[in-house]
Amino acid sequence: MVGAPGLYTYGAMRIGGIIRDAGLRPQITRNISQLHGDQVFLSLFSTLHLLDPAVKEVVKRIQQKGGECIIGGPVSSGPEMVLGELHPDLVVCGEGEEAVRCIINGVDPDDCPNCAYQADDKIIKTEPKRTQDLSFPLPLIPDDIGAQDIRGAQTYIETHRGCFGRCGFCQVPRVFGRRIRSRELDEILKEVRAFQKKGVRRLALIGGTGSLYRSKEGEVNSDAFISLLEGISSIMGSKNVSCPDIRADCLTDEVLEAVRAHTIGWIFFGIESGSEKMLGLMQKGIPIDKVRDAIEQCRQYGVKPAGSFIIGYPGEEEEDFQATKDLMEELALDDVFISIAEPIPTTPLAEVVCSQNTNDDLVSIPHTGEYAGLHLSEAEARAFDLMLHADMCRPVPRMTQDVTYNAYLEEARKQGADIRNVTRLIRIYYSA
Repeated sequence: MVGAPGLYTYGAMRIGGIIRDAGLRPQITRNISQLHGDQVFLSLFSTLHLLDPAVKEVVKRIQQKGGECIIGGPVSSGPEMVLGELHPDLVVCGEGEEAVRCIINGVDPDDCPNCAYQADDKIIKTEPKRTQDLSFPLPLIPDDIGAQDIRGAQTYIETHRGCFGRCGFCQVPRVFGRRIRSRELDEILKEVRAFQKKGVRRLALIGGTGSLYRSKEGEVNSDAFISLLEGISSIMGSKNVSCPDIRADCLTDEVLEAVRAHTIGWIFFGIESGSEKMLGLMQKGIPIDKVRDAIEQCRQYGVKPAGSFIIGYPGEEEEDFQATKDLMEELALDDVFISIAEPIPTTPLAEVVCSQNTNDDLVSIPHTGEYAGLHLSEAEARAFDLMLHADMCRPVPRMTQDVTYNAYLEEARKQGADIRNVTRLIRIYYSA
């Protein structure tokens, strides 16, 4: 069986397709309590799954019944943490297609690429390998995928791997490399038709570097990206395609016209901060003036710009936070996503967090300012404040009512608690 907690993840469906085309009959589920069998592949997309009692119980139950539990997904960038917390039989790290083919064919783990397992007190890691040929079988698509909702889409699809950015908080270039490897357009469109046939009404391109399809560093292939959007929208309909994330320095007039014509007409930019100092610490590589230009370009083409901001990054001082608030007010974005900096294994941010004195950790320092009565950490208070501020900085300001206020407060607290737990794991497994 193949499964993921609560979602039919693209990775789980992709692995299911590999197993099916090997002549086996896998099942796929998003209810992990149903997982069973001799070999179970579990896709985990959040570090917090490592602390989830339900996930731990599933791994334990599978093994007690004589099954083998193999864990993959984004969480696999920290195999030490996965093995230490969940004790699976094997972790597939990063790109898993070739490893899964080896596993289901009974190849010894030592001869499977991109794998990690525990042997006595040692963690054994096999040779890392990136797939050059991205021609894969169709995913294993469940019959009820039409009932799924991921920010308005039923699923997302992968068009390429890699990113030539160097953002210190992002694992993509560390796991998939900085060179862009793109899938063939015909195969992507075949996959889109298969998803539509199963009931998918809206799909999204995998986020992070949407417009980098068939691009090279320093050279955006606008024509290829436009052909991609045209092809997908010809199947799904122009208002049923979401291309959520595009780098502000990879935007052209032609790309904007295609986004307006062939998608839902929104672009999310990773703005992250209004402080040039913080952007330098984050290794973002996109100056604020470039962001301003991109937002203006969007408005000229009738595309709605939105942005994400990261709060509580190591080194962020009060004036840096104020600069972010000022930029948010200036840009008046149509939508905003705010998150507290999360250390992910293999990223420079995780290394900084490991070496940081806990007394300097904004996610743990008590807030003593205007929200002191709410008993928040400094990072939580800044995230909460920015959420409230964002409502007043839209093209049409939105009054914050009690229900929204409480939702923002709960979200800030949840993010803070989650990241403290993640940080604890990072320090346990990587500080040494």
